Amino acid sequence: MQNKKKSISFWSAVSMGIGAMVGAGIFALLGQAGQIAGSAVWISFFLGGIIALLSGYSMGKLGARFPSAGGIVEYLVQGYGENIFSGAISVMMYISALVSISLIARTFGTYAYHLFLPNQPHIFVEVFAAFIVLFFMFINLRGPSSMTKIEKIIVLIKMIALGIFAIAGLVTMDSSKLSPSTYPQIDMIFFSLAITFFAYEGFRIITNTAEDMENPSKTLPRAILTSILIVMVFYIAIAFAVFGNLNINEVIKAQDYALAEAARPSFGAIGFTIMALVALLSTSSAINASLYSATNVTYQLAKLGELPKQFEKQVANSRQGLIISSAIILVMALFFDLSSIAAIGAVSTLAIHTIVHIGHIKIIKKTNASLLLILTAIIVNIIAISFSVIYLFSKNPIIIIWIVGFFISAFCIEIILRVFSKRVILKHKYNSKKMKNNKPS
Repeated sequence: MQNKKKSISFWSAVSMGIGAMVGAGIFALLGQAGQIAGSAVWISFFLGGIIALLSGYSMGKLGARFPSAGGIVEYLVQGYGENIFSGAISVMMYISALVSISLIARTFGTYAYHLFLPNQPHIFVEVFAAFIVLFFMFINLRGPSSMTKIEKIIVLIKMIALGIFAIAGLVTMDSSKLSPSTYPQIDMIFFSLAITFFAYEGFRIITNTAEDMENPSKTLPRAILTSILIVMVFYIAIAFAVFGNLNINEVIKAQDYALAEAARPSFGAIGFTIMALVALLSTSSAINASLYSATNVTYQLAKLGELPKQFEKQVANSRQGLIISSAIILVMALFFDLSSIAAIGAVSTLAIHTIVHIGHIKIIKKTNASLLLILTAIIVNIIAISFSVIYLFSKNPIIIIWIVGFFISAFCIEIILRVFSKRVILKHKYNSKKMKNNKPS
């Protein structure tokens, strides 16, 4: 393993992070966030980006000290030890990741359906969703180098297209539609924070590339923060472009395809088509990068004893965990209504990040991170969770029950796996004198 060729460069990691973030994040969540925060949604995306940067700093420091394909899984074990709690939260993170990918797949299916077969039976949404998951499963079976080459191309294309859209939208926008007089009450901006943060959540995928990097101690933190900052600029510009060209009622009406609809004022019907195609590319690259991440997470969980050994078996140039995860994603994408799951995923992800940051404090001397920044990350995460829970409780209390149920299920799964697998979790040990290549000993 010492001579294994490293295939993830700095820009490859940045491309993966951008690909995962600018997927369903902006195309599926902009309308939902806009429904809450209105024309002030750009402020919510800015604040969500700040939360993401703080979380990215914490995870970047953890990844630099504990480089592992398991990413957050490894950080949980390092912070909380080899116990049921770290195992259950790892399982919860895995479930949340699969839900997120399923949501992206459904978003791809919805855009593809309205673009290509709008008058056909709605079952084609599921057909398109299944197709894209299977397609990138086979791409990832060829190994990380194939995955990153495609990811770079897709990210370049969609960033150019989104850049053109943002510039055109900013030129043609009606500034009166973005006047502070049109903003909702300030608490509505905070209520939307969980959703806008969720649009950045894909940056965690970069943590799973550590074992495929030449020098993760330097590359990993820089790649995380760079990708978040780039996406943050794009999100804010796009929010201005959309809400500067559409009024709030138009955004709510077209919330599932708000970006495509916002292209009409500048480019007409062809603009709608182009942005729909960009949505397909964006969701495709998000699925591509997310499947890579899920494979590494399941491999790490299997090595640590948190999942059955089948997940770590070699298949082609990947692992069997990729196939198992893809199968679960297909079930969710085909049979579940994921409109409410977006809110569940957002709050669950914030909770998991908060737990990771709290665990980081316990080992902060090893990472040499700033205690002030880690504490700030914890505080802003808790604030975002609190506002989101208050909003959800007033609008749809059943979602709160689902969130609690997911965490309880994760603990139950963890206990069952421990009883039946009889496997012992092993924590990686790292040689601090050999951190240049960050190889676990």
